[in-house]
Amino acid sequence: MCEHIEDFQRTVLMLGALALYADQADADDAFIEAVGPSLAASLPEPPPGVFPPGYDPDQGPDYPGGW
Repeated sequence: MCEHIEDFQRTVLMLGALALYADQADADDAFIEAVGPSLAASLPEPPPGVFPPGYDPDQGPDYPGGW
């Protein structure tokens, strides 16, 4: 398997594990706030075929709250 795909999958798995941890009653909020954005920022470009051709993540519905 391509190293790029392995990095992407590994990072997605870590983000999923962090989300599960964050849902626990005794989760450390400071840890989640420190690690979550770092993991998200380290997420490499998705491997080809993950999104449909022509997909643009900046195009989509307006979200409430000024995002």
